[in-house]
Amino acid sequence: MEFEVDDSRARVDRDAVWECLSTHAYWGQWRRREQLDQQIDQAWRVVGAYRKSDGAQIGFARSFSDGVGSAYLADVIVVPEARGHGVGKALVRVMIEEGPGRTFRWMLHTSDAHGLYRAFGFAEPDATYLERPRSTG
Repeated sequence: MEFEVDDSRARVDRDAVWECLSTHAYWGQWRRREQLDQQIDQAWRVVGAYRKSDGAQIGFARSFSDGVGSAYLADVIVVPEARGHGVGKALVRVMIEEGPGRTFRWMLHTSDAHGLYRAFGFAEPDATYLERPRSTG
C-alpha cells in the first residue's frame, strides 16, 4: 500500500479520524466529537497518513507540548485495512523524529503497542516520573 504522511492540520479528515477513534480505539471512546475537534484544533502538532491512490486518510497522530522540551504522543491510529503496512511506524517517525520535537522528552500511554514505541526509544518510566490518573468525578 502506497501512502504519504504530512503534518498539515487542514488536510486532516476529521470524520475519518472520528470514525476510527470512536469505533476502533479503546482509549478514545469516552470523547464526544466536539471534544475531538477541540483536541485537533489545540494540538501542538498533528500528523496524518493518506493513501496515495485517492488521498483517503488512513492514519493519524496528535501531540501536545510545551514547545520547548517535552511532548505527549496521543491518538496514534491506523484504519484496520491499512494495518501491517508501516503506517503506524511512519506516523510515529514523522511526529517524533522528523519534526520540531526531535530532541524532546516524549511520553505516551498504551496498553497494546509497546513494540512499536520501543523501536523509537520509548521505555517504562524511571523513578523520577509520577502521574495523577484521570479523575472520574
